[in-house]
Formats: sequence, C-alpha cells, structure tokens
Amino acid sequence: MESLQVFELSNRKGMKMTATNFGGKVISVWVPDRKGVFADVVLGYDHAAHYLQGNPYFGALIGRFANRIAKGRFTLNGRDYTLNVNNRDNALHGGPNGFHNVLWRVKENSSRHLKLSYVSQAGEEGYPGNLHVCVEYLLTDDNEFVIDYQATTDEPTPVNLTSHSFFNLAGEGYSTILDHELMIHASQFCPVDENLIPTGKLQDVSNTVFDFNTPIQIGSRINQQDNQLTLGNGYDHTWVLHKTHNELSLAARVMEPISGRVMEVYTTEPGIQFYSGNFLNGADIGKGGKSYGFRSALCLEAQHFPDSPNQALFPSTILHPKETYRQTTVHRFSVA
Repeated sequence: MESLQVFELSNRKGMKMTATNFGGKVISVWVPDRKGVFADVVLGYDHAAHYLQGNPYFGALIGRFANRIAKGRFTLNGRDYTLNVNNRDNALHGGPNGFHNVLWRVKENSSRHLKLSYVSQAGEEGYPGNLHVCVEYLLTDDNEFVIDYQATTDEPTPVNLTSHSFFNLAGEGYSTILDHELMIHASQFCPVDENLIPTGKLQDVSNTVFDFNTPIQIGSRINQQDNQLTLGNGYDHTWVLHKTHNELSLAARVMEPISGRVMEVYTTEPGIQFYSGNFLNGADIGKGGKSYGFRSALCLEAQHFPDSPNQALFPSTILHPKETYRQTTVHRFSVA
C-alpha cells in the first residue's frame, strides 16, 4: 500500500519544485523573475494532506482521459461503454476517481527526477483494459520542467493524459492572469456546445478572439461578445496545434510583463487546452491562506481533443495492445 509522500526537485540555477505521489500533483514551482527574485507560480496548498480534500485538479496528473467525454459514453469495437460522470452528464478528467485522485507508486526519485507508476484496472471508472502508466518528472539545468508519459494496455482503450497545473507567473495568489501575454501556435480551435463538448468541427482562428498567433494580453478580448466565450465563461477550449506529426514543438508561450517571467510549452500532442480560470471563485483557500479568485490562474494542458472517442474526424485516442502510448511535454521557464 502506497503512502502519501512529497518530493523536492532542484537544479543548479536555484529553480525547485515539489510534487506528491497523490495524483502526481505538482505542489510548487519556484522560478526567478528578471531581477532574480524567485516566486512560486502554481496554485496549490501548503501541505500535501490538504490535496486530499481541496481542488482535485491543482497540479494533477489527469487520466485515463483528459477533458470531457460526452454523456460518459462511447462505443469501441461494437461494444458500448458507460463511464462515471462528474461534470453535468459528462465524464471529466477520467471521472471522480481518475488518476488525479489515487496514490501513485514511486518507482524512482532523485534531486532531479521523480518517476511514478499506476495500474488502472479494467473497469475502473468504466474504462476497458488494464492500463499500466508511467510518468516521469524531470527538472533540467535549463529551467525546464519535463513530463514524460508512457502507457500500455491489454485491451483497446481510450487514453488521453495531461498535467493540470494552474499557473500565475506573477506568483500564485497574485491578482489575475488577465495581463499575461499569450501566444498559441495554432490556426484552428475546437468550438464547443453548451456542455463544453466539441461540435466536431474545427474553426479557423483568423479574425476571431481565439487568434493568439501573435502574443496578446489575455484580458484584452476575453469580455468581448462572442458565443464561444459565453459558453466557456471565458477561454476553455482546445487549440489545434501547427504540426504535421507528433514531433516535440512549441505550442504556447506566456509572459507576465511586470516580473518578466516567461513559460514556453513544448509538446508532442496535437492540441493544447487553454483555460483562463473561469470557474475559480475564491472558494479555494490556498497557500498562506490566499483566496484564489476568478481568473487568478491559467492552464495550458497538452492533450488530444475532447470527446475524441465519439468524434470520427479527430485524431484517434485508442491505445491497442502491443502499442505504447508516449507523450513528452516541456515547460521551459525564462525571463524577457
């Protein structure tokens, strides 16, 4: 039986981070500003035990399926599957007892890396197949937080993994992220319906509030009259990244102008979910007793597209026996 543990990683430049094996949750990430002053840039709690009862997604590993599956249902090889639902009528982030809500086994750890594993039994949250997952956190001397994922299965099953840290580059608990300047390397995004389920069509971002190809302040257009912004209460959508294969490439870049802190996200995934903290409402009391208010953090979650098992035109998320799921996502921190 695994026990709740906390691990600290650090590098030669003074950057450090902590994580727990409960849900693989990233507790803190300390990075410098342009004056060399360090701040913790992820939302969370002071003690690992608080994660047992707090916001279930702060810093968490997400699986088996990141984002939403419509009505918690899909059909695979002629068989219908019903999942546990936890978001209106939908299955969100693997269900109520998804990967974010279990104790992971610690396989390896050092001052630079942490390797976690988990076996998701067939039928867990309604998914088929026994899924063996291994995730490694690595902190490099280039101020890169690298996440490597691998998974195998003994039956065909949907797999869509991600990491769900809530970032504020000014420092967690500091105002909103509306002054952060964001770039997303994408020409299309996935429009959603009133349940935040993709319509199945891909929409061009040109001449819309979803065009982040040129860096722009997040708050500059978030309150404009736009049906998709209304449905998401802000940005809560998946962008279709500019890439032809699964090469590791730049997906997004975010910069906080006062501190100068920059975070670039590189990934092998075809999409990235940008969430502007629209459902934070001050109820989450985080580190140092801070109240995390509306839009006080953002998420950039590298992943496949939501509801892919029900969307024939989306890239497949079905993992088969004798195949290995692989993903690499890199958060590179610097200053401008």
